[in-house]
Amino acid sequence: MFELQIPSMSCGHCIKAVTEAVQSVDAQAKVQVDLAQHQVTVETSAQRAAIVAALAEAGYPVQ
Repeated sequence: MFELQIPSMSCGHCIKAVTEAVQSVDAQAKVQVDLAQHQVTVETSAQRAAIVAALAEAGYPVQ
């Protein structure tokens, strides 16, 4: 499990897009999004780098 900071998240669409990006790498991943803190908690067996790359490709770069 790891936490990621994604400053560009601001709405419900962002939550859906971020969740789908993570789950494109690991369909079983559990994703929790905190819009107020611009933070995503991911519980997955996938590598962090693969998740970060998928998020960047979806337009949500990790800080």
